Amino acid sequence: QVQLLESGGGLVQAGGSLTLSCAASGSTDSVGIMGWFRQAPDKEREFVATITWSGGITFYADSVKGRFTISRDNAKSTVYLQMNSLKPEDTAVYYCAARRRVSNRFDYWGQGTQVTISS
Repeated sequence: QVQLLESGGGLVQAGGSLTLSCAASGSTDSVGIMGWFRQAPDKEREFVATITWSGGITFYADSVKGRFTISRDNAKSTVYLQMNSLKPEDTAVYYCAARRRVSNRFDYWGQGTQVTISS
């Protein structure tokens, strides 16, 4: 089992920045990929970004490419999402997720952290 705890959400003005953190604990050696997803009110959950746990290879949704940066600190078992040039449409609950190396789907999810961007 892997436990994920997000932090760093809040309310910021459009154009501002925010950094989310996701601390992983438990069987983190089983994790191959970490990701961030988000869900806005009345919308389905959508992919934001992923990073491989070992090689640090990243992948982004087109909507955040160039504005968001995903990174990880293996020593701290923590993944970050640096969000710049925030827009009102970035408002959502942001979820951290972990995918085991042997899995083809994200197996573990955090409880989510609210990000609200005011115009």
